[in-house]
Amino acid sequence: MATDNETAQIHGWFTGRLPEEWFTGVPEIVRDREEIAVLGALPDPPGDVPEAERAALIEGLARRFREETRERRIEIAREAERKFRQKVSWGVVCGGETVMFTTLSVPVMTRLRQTERQVLDTLVAAGVARSRSDALAWCVRLVGKHTDTWLADLRDALQHVDRVRSAGPDVNS
Repeated sequence: MATDNETAQIHGWFTGRLPEEWFTGVPEIVRDREEIAVLGALPDPPGDVPEAERAALIEGLARRFREETRERRIEIAREAERKFRQKVSWGVVCGGETVMFTTLSVPVMTRLRQTERQVLDTLVAAGVARSRSDALAWCVRLVGKHTDTWLADLRDALQHVDRVRSAGPDVNS
């Protein structure tokens, strides 16, 4: 788990390193053990844009940003990867939609009992997923989508535990 201090350093570094004109505010930095995701807000589409055009407009704005900033993003990502020893992914938020450009797909090993494997096999047989691996990823996304508040509370509690631990005595000395 990332410490608050490490996360603050990374957030500060990216805030200072990214061109101010890229985003409408301070970028959101999301970090786990393998990856640092940089999410910046683009200006929202005008409110009078018809709903039929809105999704295409957001896609076009995201694509334009991606193409126009590619070289600089690669340069910044390489610097960050050397400095923080983690891969960097990029995305934008526009009109309430999040568009990720690059993300890691990290293999995760798990042991499942027969009844759990049957759930995955049912998803594969129904065409919801191509493989057990895809089915498991689908399940994780579904749980994440329906438990955002609970997961956010759990993450906050873990950060609190990290803060309390770091304030305690050093047991290595």
